[in-house]
Amino acid sequence: MGSQRESGEIIVRAARAGDEAALSLLGGATFLESYAHLLPVTDIIGHVGRQHAASVYERWLGAPACRIWLAEHLPGRAPVGYAVVTPPDLPLPDTGPGDLEIRRIYLLHRFQRSGLGRALMAETIAHGRAVAAKRLLLGVYSRNEAALAFYERLGFTRVGTRQFRVGANDYFDYILSLDL
Repeated sequence: MGSQRESGEIIVRAARAGDEAALSLLGGATFLESYAHLLPVTDIIGHVGRQHAASVYERWLGAPACRIWLAEHLPGRAPVGYAVVTPPDLPLPDTGPGDLEIRRIYLLHRFQRSGLGRALMAETIAHGRAVAAKRLLLGVYSRNEAALAFYERLGFTRVGTRQFRVGANDYFDYILSLDL
């Protein structure tokens, strides 16, 4: 069901049914870590409750067109990062069956800059190539300079923007693309 890759004390594996609670917890924690300094707490709590509910991950885990990878810290297998690939849901006029969207890729802050992000991206790219996708797309917050630099180093280019709402506030993502 996917490869298992070791990186020091971390493994990256394909997520499976039963992982939804861990993914929900990790999704909420990494969103809070990433945006606590930018968003009002009520907006964060509402967003996490809706977008990182276990049922969201359960739906993706059950969908044949979706893939999730989970990074776990050994020996206890605590979840520390994850990536989600789905069919695209981005406001681009030219999306089609040859496109996949990296819907989420997050690591707990402590595990950033360790090579784990690259390992998760390698899984998404390998999956895209295995299913003969033409390109990978993703949305990244326009003020997230570290993430933008990371994706640029991997060869992603900006192809659009989107506006999104978290709570009562509007934000802007850049939409990036990587040809496979």
